[in-house]
Amino acid sequence: MATTQSVATREATFADYFGRVIDNIERVIQGKRDVVELVLLCLVSEGHLLLEDVPGVGKTSLAKSLATSLDASFGRVQFTPDLLPSDVVGLTVWNRSDGTFTFRPGPIFNNVVLADEINRASPKTQAALLEAMAENQVTVDSTPYLVPRPFIVLATQNPVEQEGTYNLPEAQIDRFMIRMSND
Repeated sequence: MATTQSVATREATFADYFGRVIDNIERVIQGKRDVVELVLLCLVSEGHLLLEDVPGVGKTSLAKSLATSLDASFGRVQFTPDLLPSDVVGLTVWNRSDGTFTFRPGPIFNNVVLADEINRASPKTQAALLEAMAENQVTVDSTPYLVPRPFIVLATQNPVEQEGTYNLPEAQIDRFMIRMSND
């Protein structure tokens, strides 16, 4: 005869963990459970998310609370017209004390990366994300570096009609598993 375990003594399932993470994020982001669920589904599916929404609706708080809920690292890149690819992925610097080059990782080397106003940067800088998003690595000075796992890019985008924005190339839009808009 099979015995049933009480809820308190059974092993936690994926659904249990998923629910706990969502509940924790909802302490910060209230009233948007469907958005929170999609972000978490995107993460476990190893995808990335493009958010198109007006300023001040909690996109940064969502990304930070996701990282905190998972005990993961968080990085933010504010995309501006003067941002360089090395500002995203990092760069190699000369270490005079020991006569070697040392890699200094950029914000892309976090588990949860917020790419804020991604379409304000030049296409060349936007392209710096492509390798990381598609291959979970970046190449700096011919050396590949793996990004940490889990890894998700939550990007925000302004309407293209606004001054100082660039259309995201189709190759970059394809890197996003989910594209959400509040239109």
